[in-house]
Amino acid sequence: MTRHFLRDDDVTPAEQAQILDLAEQLKKDRFQARPLEGPQTVAVIFDKSSTRTRVSFAVGIADLGGIPLIISTASSQLGGKETASDTARVLERQVAAIVWRTYAQSGLEEMAAGTRVPVVNALSDDFHPCQLLADFLTIREHRGELKGLTVSFLGDGASNMAQSYLLAGATAGMHVRVASPVEYAPSATVVADAKKRAEETGGSVTVLTDPDAAAHGADVIVTDTWVSMGKEAEKAARVETFGGFQVDAELMAKAKPDALFLHCLPADRGYEVAADVIDGPQSVIWDEAENRLHAQKALLVWLFQQNAEGATA
Repeated sequence: MTRHFLRDDDVTPAEQAQILDLAEQLKKDRFQARPLEGPQTVAVIFDKSSTRTRVSFAVGIADLGGIPLIISTASSQLGGKETASDTARVLERQVAAIVWRTYAQSGLEEMAAGTRVPVVNALSDDFHPCQLLADFLTIREHRGELKGLTVSFLGDGASNMAQSYLLAGATAGMHVRVASPVEYAPSATVVADAKKRAEETGGSVTVLTDPDAAAHGADVIVTDTWVSMGKEAEKAARVETFGGFQVDAELMAKAKPDALFLHCLPADRGYEVAADVIDGPQSVIWDEAENRLHAQKALLVWLFQQNAEGATA
């Protein structure tokens, strides 16, 4: 069976650690792994605009010896005349993997069900698993082992980042707190899945509405934009609702003195995060942005290895 990476709990705790270990190795020696030499092509599909995802996948695929084929759905048949599963069946005969930045998680699931090559979720409305690999690589670099650390996400609990933190953090054995207004709480199904995974790893999952309580004693503070792509018309209402969840110096002071600050970017300075925090000494956002490259390369190498082993088993 082909292995895909559509959500953070598609990998076991041991597999997540393997990918992060490999990412550390590839960061030290960028060109040690060349599974795409030939060169082979990876399709990288964008329904949404992108900077970090586009650059990190394009550079990473080239580092691995391959060619990134950047496809905009606006100039393709995907989502118009052709279904995701039909597109997948066309692509699998010509590419080594499919990476898709899209809206509905169901589209990724349909794509993966219709192909024999690995499909990677480069962002959906529900999850952002590649970003979490980069975030965890960053935290490991600065704090060592992930297990037992407390990470607090503040803001839109129903966002893809918050929900990925729940699943990925529980997989890593972390204590994950998500603080949001009650009407922006994470999916009950995602919370249940995260709690089930936390039972296996010794981690925990807590959903709150008080940002101060979430920040108290935390090892890592995370936030993201209050206005995700497609929600621009809601900006005024969201700013009013999320006003008390801004990560500023006062809130950071409630975390541990050496707490890290992470943000997947782009940041709306003065809204979800104060400038003195994102530019301050606890911020590791530039390491985090670079680590998209190394984490995604490791993920692709790992998927190719898993699927090669499965084909010969």
